[in-house]
Amino acid sequence: MLARTPRWPYRLARWGLAAVFLWAGATKLADPAAFAALIDAYGIVPAPLLRPTAIGLPVVEVIAALGLLADIRGALAVISGLTAVFVAILAYGIRMGLDVDCGCFGPDDIESRAYHGLQAALYRDLVMAAGIAFLYGWRCVCSVRPLPAWDAWLRLVNHIRLPASTTI
Repeated sequence: MLARTPRWPYRLARWGLAAVFLWAGATKLADPAAFAALIDAYGIVPAPLLRPTAIGLPVVEVIAALGLLADIRGALAVISGLTAVFVAILAYGIRMGLDVDCGCFGPDDIESRAYHGLQAALYRDLVMAAGIAFLYGWRCVCSVRPLPAWDAWLRLVNHIRLPASTTI
């Protein structure tokens, strides 16, 4: 990293993006059946795969968000891939003229109660894509290297130490 470059813009962008994905994943996991119904409204996932998708997708979102919070290598790539898929699905929904909730923040999303429109969600995802581009650019220009996953787990284990009198 450059000597005079502050790290706070990188951290704020990373933490903000991670917070969005953590919130989105957690709210979807709270009611997977309702999220499966939202996925079904798009008509792109076969019925037998609705439930696994409704559980698996939010789990990936939460894990990737936690990885991005800790700046673990590969987490930003997963977030990038998820965002690209979400943008493609929203563009598909707009192109097909679907009048459905985006499902971005689960079944209790305020957007779903206010109106059924996908354009606002698409614009939000494009802003997140700009944040992802910023993070990749910052890493390139300032030579920031995320932690390998194994190093991150070792640091976490070293910080969580049980008192000497505690037995497992």
